[in-house]
Amino acid sequence: MEKPVNNQDMNDAAAIGLPEEPSTAPDFPVFGETALAVPFDDLASFDPAATMNDGLDAVNDVPLTMQAVLGRARMTISELVQMRPGRVVELDRKVGEPVDIYVNDRLIARGEVVLIDKVLGVTLTEIVREED
Repeated sequence: MEKPVNNQDMNDAAAIGLPEEPSTAPDFPVFGETALAVPFDDLASFDPAATMNDGLDAVNDVPLTMQAVLGRARMTISELVQMRPGRVVELDRKVGEPVDIYVNDRLIARGEVVLIDKVLGVTLTEIVREED
């Protein structure tokens, strides 16, 4: 049966299971001493983009929904059911105003509508920060 450790025994290394030989303890610098310099790898070859992408490999294939919103309109249900081809719906934006880019229903950017080879696209003009 082990005897209980009291404050007197705390000064006795063997009583609390510490090695008695100081040579087995790690060699830490003494207060005021400078630790040994550890050489760094060549920082010129460091690529932060590659480091960031390493952590994203697990989520690269996760699907998401991206929307380019030209504008919005409000109407009643009766107006909606009366819609026919050729009807113009007035949006809350003017021609030339930026469109909002949403990813999973969260605004992330704004951009301009472009036409390239008869395909509509959006050129990003502004990244929206969360505090915006």
